Amino acid sequence: MAKFWLLVKQLYKQKVKAKSFIFTIALYAIVLAGVLFWNDISEFLFSDEPMQVTIVDETASGAGELIQSTEDMEVLQSTGSLEDAKEALVDEQVDAVISLQDQENQLAATIFTNEPLSFTTQTTLSAQLDYAGKLYAVQQMNLTPEQAEQVLSAQPFVAYELVNEEATSGKSESEKAAGIGVSYLVGFLIYFFVMTFLSMITSDVASEKGSRVLEVLLATIKPTTHFLAKLVGTLLVALTQLAAVALIAVLLLLVADGGSRLEIVQDILGDLSGAYLLYTVAFLLMTLMFYLIFGALLGSLVSKVEEASQALVPAMMMALSGFYVLITGSFNPDTMLIKVFSYLPFSSGMVMPLRIGATDMPVWEAGLSFLILTGTVVGLFFFTMHFYKRSVLTYTTGGILSKFRAVFKTTT
Repeated sequence: MAKFWLLVKQLYKQKVKAKSFIFTIALYAIVLAGVLFWNDISEFLFSDEPMQVTIVDETASGAGELIQSTEDMEVLQSTGSLEDAKEALVDEQVDAVISLQDQENQLAATIFTNEPLSFTTQTTLSAQLDYAGKLYAVQQMNLTPEQAEQVLSAQPFVAYELVNEEATSGKSESEKAAGIGVSYLVGFLIYFFVMTFLSMITSDVASEKGSRVLEVLLATIKPTTHFLAKLVGTLLVALTQLAAVALIAVLLLLVADGGSRLEIVQDILGDLSGAYLLYTVAFLLMTLMFYLIFGALLGSLVSKVEEASQALVPAMMMALSGFYVLITGSFNPDTMLIKVFSYLPFSSGMVMPLRIGATDMPVWEAGLSFLILTGTVVGLFFFTMHFYKRSVLTYTTGGILSKFRAVFKTTT
């Protein structure tokens, strides 16, 4: 046991003090800061003077008043003719001229510019004109502007009530939206942490095996002890990085907008149940364990560190498929694809939190998925520990399958 903890301690110190570990945390911090302070950053980098637009209203009902100024666009109502406005445009006194006409009780607009508009400007103008066109059409029904505004902004009060008395009450829209948001975050964490630490444990085992250092180590310790030390040490490094990222996120939330962002996060978490958060953390940790064990298994098969990247392909493809299903399934989390991948061990950690948070699935399905994942992890653990003793000192060439066959052939 003393040798086991010595190896764990050595691995942990080596990885935590490594520049790559510190750089990764700094990179996460930069990304989080960029997301939280994006409004300030974009305003500093991309803010320009608001575009000046002259409106020439040729309708008889004051349609020009329907187009209002925004942060990106200053609207000027012209009292002259269209030709006068075009002359001002040519002289670069304004950036654009919009002529409004009535065509069969519909608003028609012609935009005059000196140069082609950017995509953002086109989007802003289109949104303004689209809304103004709807208001104009409603006004032709002899409604006042206030009444037209009320008609267009009216929203129904929608309530859901289950007729089946045996059915459980469904989640609200805000609860499902919060579940999708948190599922995205968990999926990103699992994917990037899996990619980072899967590569780490596989490369470490392959490096020690390729340099023959492992032969010296295994002269004094058992292969199972080495395997467990690698697994526990890498897991502790991953948890340390996760805790550091979480701490940085909390600190940034406290600073961003005077702490208002933290209140938003608290409101989102308030829409989630305690069972959901518990399941999410459990799936995250168990999925990380699954890939770390699988990574150690793959690392024991290769003969040198140069082969590690090739050996990692199956694990990376599994993680990538789960992440891709999570992204595509967030638009419709009730599809059969989501249901199937929520039970597969290599993807359930990413997909099942989405189903728990964004659908009204029974709780037992989440429990069943977690049991399948846990059983797979336990089975993979004992298989890898048994296989590790055979493969870690076996040097073969070829693909992964051929290495498996060679290990069983030469050790049985």
